[in-house]
Amino acid sequence: MPPLRLLIADDHPIVRDGLRAALGGEPDLEIVGEAADGEEAVLLAARLAPDVVLMDLRMPGLDGVSAIRRIGGTGPKVLVLTTFDTDVLPALEAGAGGYLLKDAPPEELARAVRAVHRGETVLAPAVAGRLADHLRRPARGKLSPRELEVLRLVAGGATNKEVAAELFISEASVKTHLLHIYAKLDVRDRAAAVGEGYRRGLLS
Repeated sequence: MPPLRLLIADDHPIVRDGLRAALGGEPDLEIVGEAADGEEAVLLAARLAPDVVLMDLRMPGLDGVSAIRRIGGTGPKVLVLTTFDTDVLPALEAGAGGYLLKDAPPEELARAVRAVHRGETVLAPAVAGRLADHLRRPARGKLSPRELEVLRLVAGGATNKEVAAELFISEASVKTHLLHIYAKLDVRDRAAAVGEGYRRGLLS
C-alpha cells in the first residue's frame, strides 16, 4: 500500500517542523506539503491531492474552518490540530473528520490520521467531553429514528461514507448524527456507542 499523503496547514513554522519530526518516522505516512494559512491550504489541497490535511484553525487571512469548507467533502479528509477546544462544532459542521489538541502524543496523532482517512470521527477526550456537555443539554436519552439507522449501520461495520451512501445523506450529516448518538448514549466513540446500543437493547 502506498503511504498516506499528508498536508500540514499551520501558521507557525516551529509547529510545522514539530509535526514533520513527529510523523516523519511513520513508514505509512508521507508529508507532501506545508501551508502557512488557510488560503494556501486550499490551493495546495487541490494541487497536491493529499489524503489528509492537518489543519490549524486560527490562522491569518482565511481561517481553518473556512478552509475546511472550501476544501469540501470531495477533497482530502481533514483532521483539525489546534490549541483550543472551543471551536469543535464549527469545525465538524464544516466537514472536519477529527479534532485533536496540539498536546496529543505523536502516536495518538498518527492513529488519528489513519482513522480519519478511514472515514472515522476522532475527538480528543477533552473535546469529546465538551461536545457531549453541549449536545446533552437539548436532547438526552432516546435516539431519533435516523440516529438508530446510523447506529445500526455503524454496528454492521459501515464507514461514514458507506452510511451516507446508504441513507442518501452527506458525510457531514452522518458525523452530526454520530455526535448526537455519542452524547445521548454518554460515550466517546463509535465502538462504545455500538456496545452501549447492544446493552440498551437498541441493536439486536
